[in-house]
Amino acid sequence: KEAIPLLTPHKIGRFELSHRVVLAPLTRCRSYTNVPQPHAALYYSQRATEGGLLVAEATGVSATAQGYPETPGVWTQQQVDAWKPIVDAVHRKGAFFFCQLSHVGRVSTNDGQAPISSTDKQITPDAESGMVYSKPRQLQTEEIPLIVDDFRRAARNAIESGFDGVEIHGAHGYLLEQFMKDSSNDRTDEYGGNLENRCRFAVEVIDAIVHEIGADRVGIRLSPFVDYMDCFDSDPHALGMYMVQQLNKHQGFVYCHMVEPRMAIVDGRSQIPHGLLPFRKSFNGTFIAAGGYDREEGNKVVADGYADLVAYGRIFYLSG
Repeated sequence: KEAIPLLTPHKIGRFELSHRVVLAPLTRCRSYTNVPQPHAALYYSQRATEGGLLVAEATGVSATAQGYPETPGVWTQQQVDAWKPIVDAVHRKGAFFFCQLSHVGRVSTNDGQAPISSTDKQITPDAESGMVYSKPRQLQTEEIPLIVDDFRRAARNAIESGFDGVEIHGAHGYLLEQFMKDSSNDRTDEYGGNLENRCRFAVEVIDAIVHEIGADRVGIRLSPFVDYMDCFDSDPHALGMYMVQQLNKHQGFVYCHMVEPRMAIVDGRSQIPHGLLPFRKSFNGTFIAAGGYDREEGNKVVADGYADLVAYGRIFYLSG
């Protein structure tokens, strides 16, 4: 009987996966006072399989990193300790668990304190949801190393919690991407202007985390083509390729997780444009693709060598 591509094994750095279906990071807003709750052990263990890879929901690296209510963090000892039984529950199922380290930047609602960003430009209010985001404060140059250090310490804390590794959230209009993309970076210092400068902050975060916990425990999520939260770039291909080149400088960097360009709906079906192939060909490690795949499409991209692994979100949200 012919093998099902998504159900074939794959070695990702030090981790031997039994299949290629990845749980994508899914925000749940159930971590009261930013502390992971015991019920998360059931949620994640239900989605864990022997030899599978799970990525935890976006987890804040500091108090200023939070933008949504009741989202978890990993910057205090209480949070570290709260994650431990959740991670243990996943490991008892034989799965591998990565913590997504996140900072929302300007994607924050009004709480009396201006969120921080690459810019002081406010996100356009969301007409559909009525969401109004706070006007951000542009980070001073001397403040940026402090944020880099927040990511570094959060990575160490995640490993202390028992996670197998971390995924740096460099996608979906959050802080790292606010710096990377020219629509949201209007700085005139060494963190703004040309592509290298705009990516400098993200590269410093990557370097710091790799130095702290090792490249073989670090992945990243990127979305160069996506325009969430008024965050887009005039040359997404150049942006994505530059970041891949930076990742390749770290031998053993475990994976690059990229989000497809926006899907088109044709005859009631999602048509995925497959814009990630140049990045997949250029990256030296495991390449994970995400973007609304169904089972048939996921099997095809693995069979065709378009991606090593496929991240799914919606199908895992059922009964979540």
